[in-house]
Amino acid sequence: MSKAISLLGSTGSIGRQTLEVCEALGIPVLALTANQNVELLEAQCRKFRPSLAACMDPEAARTLKIKLADTGIKVFSGMEGLLEAAIVEGADTVLTAVMGMVGLRPTLAALERGKRVALANKETMVCAGELVTAAAEAYRGEVIPVDSEHSALFQCLQCNGARGEVKRLILTASGGPFWGKTRNELEGVTLADALKHPNWSMGAKITVDSATMMNKGLEVIEAMRLYQMPLEKISVVIHRESIIHSLVEYCDNAVLAQLGAPDMRLPIQYALTYPSREPGPASELDLLGCSSLTFAPPDEENFPCLALAKEAARVGGTATAILNGANEVAVADFLAGKIGFMDIPRRVEKAMSAVSVVQSPGLEDIFLADAAARQAAI
Repeated sequence: MSKAISLLGSTGSIGRQTLEVCEALGIPVLALTANQNVELLEAQCRKFRPSLAACMDPEAARTLKIKLADTGIKVFSGMEGLLEAAIVEGADTVLTAVMGMVGLRPTLAALERGKRVALANKETMVCAGELVTAAAEAYRGEVIPVDSEHSALFQCLQCNGARGEVKRLILTASGGPFWGKTRNELEGVTLADALKHPNWSMGAKITVDSATMMNKGLEVIEAMRLYQMPLEKISVVIHRESIIHSLVEYCDNAVLAQLGAPDMRLPIQYALTYPSREPGPASELDLLGCSSLTFAPPDEENFPCLALAKEAARVGGTATAILNGANEVAVADFLAGKIGFMDIPRRVEKAMSAVSVVQSPGLEDIFLADAAARQAAI
């Protein structure tokens, strides 16, 4: 069980729920970071009394420093602040809940100090999974997934660590708010429609990714890196109820599933307490109150982002960083009202065609691919 944590991205949905878990379990929080939500970050700092706080936005950091002048909490800004939080003395676990590529360097820094990284930032594994797993092995750090689907796989795999006996990893997907719609119907959906997820309360970016099914595509790539599994051994199934969070099929055709209420506090807590379990604040699953559990194949024709992610996985190298960078830009433009919903996969496909792929990339190659993809996706 974690002795103390550093929390990167404390003001987002995952960050706020992580603090609920830490409060319930009595886990000290030694560092908190945010982008620019000074008001909430100040309140969190005053409640949890970390030794360090940081804002990515320099102006927000200056404001926070003034507001916390009476506390003795050190305040940092930018990437320097994230890196300081990732290596803060005394925290054996770093929970990374920041969005996008910004989480990569802090994740590597934490692993290089031999820390546990509770990873809620899937882009890190999507863009640089091989570098992350190599760092974890070299410095005896560990990566524990926080995403509900990957936590489910992680839990099911505890029953048998021999990967040679795993036949298939099965990721479940809710299908988001638009499941069943055609391409023509999807051309006309609005941002408000896209943000109405049927089961989960999440941040805007991941909610849109769920609506396009890019989120599931990113999870397929993440599963390949986390569990050292080839693409052909990873499946996606639509499960609208979000009760079964993912499944593992073994070579004897036994299938193990992890079930739970759609409550992110459970996978967050397991990442912090692993290998033990503790009573916590997550909701109980009422089996008698569950509706029927249904399953369907994914629709890659009307939701092409899933197919694009699989293609990037097949190509390998920096293709996955290109996919991710283009998607981040396209989703940001959709959230800003600059493009339509179906322009997201079109922008991603355009960038994947325009940017050259580097195989066996180093860290600099990944950042260059990300930058080129963002430019190509405009």
